[in-house]
Amino acid sequence: MAITGCAGYGQTPAQPASPAPAGATPGGMCNAQPAQFAVGQNSTASVVESARQRSGAQTARILRPGQIITKEYDTQRLNLEVDGNGRIMAAKCG
Repeated sequence: MAITGCAGYGQTPAQPASPAPAGATPGGMCNAQPAQFAVGQNSTASVVESARQRSGAQTARILRPGQIITKEYDTQRLNLEVDGNGRIMAAKCG
C-alpha cells in the first residue's frame, strides 16, 4: 500500500499543448478552407505564404494555365490555381 501512495511522487503535471492555428490540421495536412481568402488576389510571395500557413500545409505551389504538373495527391500541399495574370482562381489541397 505504501508503494501506491508514492506512485506520482517526483512527476511534474502535464503541460497543456499550445493551440494550433485556427483551421490548421495536425501533422502538416492541408485544409484548403482557411486559404480561400486568397482567391481573387494576386499570387505574390506574401499571399502564397499566408495561404500556405493558414491552410496548415507543408508546401504550396502555383498552377498556371497550360502548365504541365504532376498528378500525385499530396495531403501536405496547397495548390493555388492562377489565371494568365497571376490572379488566384482556386485554392485546393493536393
